[in-house]
Amino acid sequence: DMSLVGPRPEVRKWVEAYPERWAFVHTVRPGITDPASIVYRNEEEILAASSDPEKTYREEILPRKLDLYEEYVRTRTFWGDIVIILKTLWVVVAK
Repeated sequence: DMSLVGPRPEVRKWVEAYPERWAFVHTVRPGITDPASIVYRNEEEILAASSDPEKTYREEILPRKLDLYEEYVRTRTFWGDIVIILKTLWVVVAK
């Protein structure tokens, strides 16, 4: 069961890499968009440019995404979700 806004689901391999952080993130329902989806909308390009995409994801992208997810869980509000939806629409249209 997903909501419109909430941390994006992740594959088991990466959840197991940071289980204590994911335990906190998983206290809210996953969503279709979130702040990390906006910040890392070009994630494929970042990984394609990396000489070691898996290491880049594990050591650079995923920890930052978890920071954003944890911040979302701590501070989420209805109006904050509305702002995330509007920002998501903006970056999709601006692309």
